[in-house]
Amino acid sequence: MRKMGEKTILRKRQGRFDKSLIPLIMPLAWPTILEQALQTIVQFIDSAMVGRLSANASAAVGLTQTVTWLLNGLFFAAGVGFLAVISRAVGAEDRDRSEKAAGQAVLVMTVMGIIIGAVGVGLSFVLPEWLGGAPEIQKDATTYFLIINIPMIFRSAIILFGALLRATGDMRHPMLVNVWMNCINVVLNFLLIYPTRELSVFGMEFEMWGAGMGVAGAATATAISYVVGGIMMTMLLMKSDRGVAPRAKNLKPDKEILKRCFQIALPNAAERTVVSLGSTAFTAMVASLGTVSLAAHSIAITAESAFYVPGYAFQAAATTLSGMTLGEGDEDKLNRLSETFIGITVFCMLVSGALLFLFPNVLMSFFTNDPQVIEQGAVALRIVSVSEPFFAVTLSLEGIFNGVGDTKMPFVISLCSMWGVRILFTFICVKILGLGLAAVWMCMIADVITRSLGMYLRYRSGKWKHGLFEHQQAATNG
Repeated sequence: MRKMGEKTILRKRQGRFDKSLIPLIMPLAWPTILEQALQTIVQFIDSAMVGRLSANASAAVGLTQTVTWLLNGLFFAAGVGFLAVISRAVGAEDRDRSEKAAGQAVLVMTVMGIIIGAVGVGLSFVLPEWLGGAPEIQKDATTYFLIINIPMIFRSAIILFGALLRATGDMRHPMLVNVWMNCINVVLNFLLIYPTRELSVFGMEFEMWGAGMGVAGAATATAISYVVGGIMMTMLLMKSDRGVAPRAKNLKPDKEILKRCFQIALPNAAERTVVSLGSTAFTAMVASLGTVSLAAHSIAITAESAFYVPGYAFQAAATTLSGMTLGEGDEDKLNRLSETFIGITVFCMLVSGALLFLFPNVLMSFFTNDPQVIEQGAVALRIVSVSEPFFAVTLSLEGIFNGVGDTKMPFVISLCSMWGVRILFTFICVKILGLGLAAVWMCMIADVITRSLGMYLRYRSGKWKHGLFEHQQAATNG
């Protein structure tokens, strides 16, 4: 009987692009677009300020970036698990379940924040050498990674509690927290990175105090913004009236809810780990090309991320809406939402790709005045521009799959594309053929395209809708 029901669902393939759903999508997407844009601007400013110090400083900050993504990715994976459970409960109007899940998220946030923070601090003393960083950048790389990992429990609160609020459709408050974090980060960067210096504003000369901490100043600014953001996000969650405010009675471990959250979260965590470890190995091979190539690579990655803003915003909206729609048990709406998200995201990132292709030198010049770094980074950006629409498909489908709890197959796809394409071919290009940064980035876009095709095949199969069948069966039995 179960198999027959599943086959019925699979026969109803995908829906169509539905313009009528855009008013439903945009109120969720625009706060995230603003949030992502502000985060990217701060990244830009951060990288530009550090880049003005030297190519070595840029390389030191960029060396451990992928490991930072790995550690943060574990929090995001846990957030995906709780978001899927809570958004489904919201769609089904089950407030009791959403409140229980929120209580469990507090427990997970605390444990993960302490453990991952301790791991990050411990790794900071050996990681730069393990990654093959040049001796002249290892000290700064250690300092940077150490400082940003000390307040990890606050970072945990930002990510997990932000996911709980987004699960209810509240995109505005997480956005506001990130606005304040970014403002604090920029101001502190300005004060902590550079020494006291003479500035000229509208022809007026004045002395501007500065701590002159360099790379350590950039890390300290980031760490302080984490602390402030974590406190703010916690306060907002406690005051929420959307069924996710943690209550004392829900802080006792709930095996059923934790099991369901981790069934969704663990494959997502494995996927993020596979991608991050692959990126770490990837960065280590880039580092072997020299400090200039590593600096160009790190800056190009930062510059490219600006053009992912719409994609990540629509991904976040897709996760929330697909989870709610699953809770409603409306397959037709789920199909139409999926097609609409894919269409919007691809269009936005086609525009992004065109801009990357046309203005790569301008983007690189914002971060550094080193002509060699600019030249290598511009070539990399022009290469990656062709993969933007493929990445759009991956982002939108990943959001949909996360929302409905389909995280196992995306993990398999990411494992195969990252290690079977990006890492394998980069190793061949760098270690065997002796090719440079341009070849490395071609391997990267080959990975993006492969992953996109794998995700689309999963989508076309209809098997990602297995949670819908379970919901319908539960409703029937109920």
